[in-house]
Amino acid sequence: MRNVIGAMVSAFVLTVGLTAGGQQHAVRKTIPRSPAMAVAHAPSTMAPDAQKALINQYCVGCHNDKAKTGGLTLASFDPAQADQNAETAEKMIRKLRAGMMPPAGMRRPDADTVKAFATALEVKIDTAAALHPNPGHRTFQRLNRAEYARSVHNLLDINVDVNAFLPPDTMSAGFDNIADVQSVSPTLLEGYLRAASKISTLALGDRTASPSETTHKVPRTQSQMHHVDGTPWGTRGGLAVVHTFPADGDYTFRVMLHGTPTGQLFGSVFSRNEQIEISIDGARAALMPIDYKISEQDKTGLNLTTPRIHVNAGPHRVAAAFIQTFDGVIDDLVAPIDYTLADTEYGDNAGITALPHVRDFSMTGPFNVTGVSDTPSRRKVFICRPLSADEELPCVRKIVSQLASEAYRRPPSGEDVESLMTFYADGRKGHDFEAGVRAVVQAILASPHFLFRLEEMPPGVRPGQNYRLTDLDLATRLSYFIWATAPDAELLKLANNGTLHTPLVLDKQVRRMLADPRAEALSTRFASQWLRLQDVEKIHPDALLYPSFDHELAESYKRETELLFDSIVREDRNILDLFTADYTFVNERIAKVYRIPNVTGGTFRRVPLTDENRRGLLGQGSILMLTSVADRTSPVQRGKWIMETLLGSPPPPPPQDPPPPPLEDTKASTGSGKTLSVRERMEEHRKNPTCASCHRVIDPLGLALENFDVVGAWRIKDNGVPVDTAAKLYDGSDIAGPASLRQALLNRSDTVIRNFTENLLAYAVGRRAEYYDQPTIRAIVKKAASNSNRFSSYVLGIVNSAAFQMAKAEPALTTAER
Repeated sequence: MRNVIGAMVSAFVLTVGLTAGGQQHAVRKTIPRSPAMAVAHAPSTMAPDAQKALINQYCVGCHNDKAKTGGLTLASFDPAQADQNAETAEKMIRKLRAGMMPPAGMRRPDADTVKAFATALEVKIDTAAALHPNPGHRTFQRLNRAEYARSVHNLLDINVDVNAFLPPDTMSAGFDNIADVQSVSPTLLEGYLRAASKISTLALGDRTASPSETTHKVPRTQSQMHHVDGTPWGTRGGLAVVHTFPADGDYTFRVMLHGTPTGQLFGSVFSRNEQIEISIDGARAALMPIDYKISEQDKTGLNLTTPRIHVNAGPHRVAAAFIQTFDGVIDDLVAPIDYTLADTEYGDNAGITALPHVRDFSMTGPFNVTGVSDTPSRRKVFICRPLSADEELPCVRKIVSQLASEAYRRPPSGEDVESLMTFYADGRKGHDFEAGVRAVVQAILASPHFLFRLEEMPPGVRPGQNYRLTDLDLATRLSYFIWATAPDAELLKLANNGTLHTPLVLDKQVRRMLADPRAEALSTRFASQWLRLQDVEKIHPDALLYPSFDHELAESYKRETELLFDSIVREDRNILDLFTADYTFVNERIAKVYRIPNVTGGTFRRVPLTDENRRGLLGQGSILMLTSVADRTSPVQRGKWIMETLLGSPPPPPPQDPPPPPLEDTKASTGSGKTLSVRERMEEHRKNPTCASCHRVIDPLGLALENFDVVGAWRIKDNGVPVDTAAKLYDGSDIAGPASLRQALLNRSDTVIRNFTENLLAYAVGRRAEYYDQPTIRAIVKKAASNSNRFSSYVLGIVNSAAFQMAKAEPALTTAER
């Protein structure tokens, strides 16, 4: 069975070449009403001769054929023909709009002249683009980890940890859904096959399942001194997971505890009467006493294992947690820290409250299988049951048609159904009806029609010609953009009727989808990757310098930012509220760091912000922590993050011949023993001429945030030195602190908004935003501005654009390229 499916996938990849095909639908030749189709600029008032004179006076001195500063020469650039050299012109526009050119310290024209020059270039390019729109070309897309997991849940109503099967996704342009890096390797195909086999078994159950072990680890930075979400009340520490059991049967549960460097039980000195509880769906299944004398030298080591416990098939919340024996403020000789395992040597010392910690939690089984109980997945799949042999095949065809329609995101063809019926027959041989259906589910999950988002190119399209997507392909693009999963029944129905592309219907569907709970993907997927929130977990602040840090704080910070963005989506707010919002979302862990009173527990709640320094993204712990290092803040990383993520103008990489010395090579104290702040060390570092030119641009942005330490707490001193946030930006404006930095960004809100739109477009269409997309981006931004920059305006602008609704046939290869 596995070999057949593997051959099917491999043959598809080789013969089709991963280009779209197979669907037969009428192709509409009309061009969508793209925002870029209407050029809405005011007439340009700067003549081409004046533009050329400006370039010669302020730009060519550095950007000439000899120097080629930044790899760019403008010696022969003709602004009257800007549309013929749009790629270079767009680079100029980006730097001019951001105020980065001419660079600081050089002669500059006045702001109105710069603005007029940028506008003149834009008008020239946008006018040409309106006449000859370029929707861009994208190769095939495949489901990445997150989309695969969500699509499986959508199809089978089951949650799976796809990280156990699929290799990590490659990032491009900051996102994991960009087609240009979505290669198909033997490792990936093998992962898809293993996932299909395992998921089909978990979803439908397996009466012949053999015992296997699943292990869940507790992050080492996780504090286990308090209650953990998902575990029963009255417990502390441990973990809770939703585990899908493949069959009704007996299972054993093993808990491994943390030890000290000498192999003894961590926390054995302070408490000698600990118990650990195993619970299933909140009910106690086992209670195991902990012998404080156990050690790694024992036969079972630091492991505790339950007797066999009967569990029914399907998803269950299973928890392993300690019985909480006391609660209150700890009064020790040494103040307790949240990162409780930072130093395990103190775990066997008297006078310090150190309690046992769970290291990992394993489930093994099933033993003595008795059957397979009803589960949500089985109810989703088995929409009929044959009561006689004559009813079996019609019932199977009904199940196959239903599953294939949802999985393939289109009505299955007769060939699709017959192919899956063959898999049913193979799985049914020597087994029962359910085994045959399980084979069908496995084949569907391994099918290229499920794994790859293939878009149909209509017959007769010439290389380089634009064509419009079918409604079914449009439905898939729309659904994976807003929900990161497959389209629902309503979208598919409209697509099958051929009415989804009509403006009124499409507008209504976009608004419906944004109001749906599944739109949280825009926060947890788009915003999380755009803002680089995945980097939060890479930072482990020094426990001695920042004792308030633990895994829960890092996860809470990430969730705070996601909730802020989600509020922008749900309430259809101005996207600039990301920087000015006078509210945020906190739980007790964050509230302690932010010094917000009257917040207890792990539940997030919306709270007003009275401190203007905390408002928006620049005051959030996630951003401040991911732009730091373990033992100090990093104004360079913070400035670089602002330039890349918010302004869309990343600084050039540091020179490599020779490479500049790292900041760590700069002494942390003077010869007299005076400790230097991070700012003082950076000023010493900047004395190196190799470093000065770039750091003059980067550092002021980051220095404005120096009042926030590594974990986002407010401070007024750094290493005993008063924090100095005063700086001069690259455009000559003065800033001093987070509030003034935020205002400086708002003064260039057009650059921030265009960069946001560019990132949203790239995420939506699954390819990098190119220079030829800029006219579309500018049109979307202009139209959204007339609607108070509401979030829905940007989504609707993208969905109605040619880049989203159309595609360009791949140009024909030359003889040399072939």
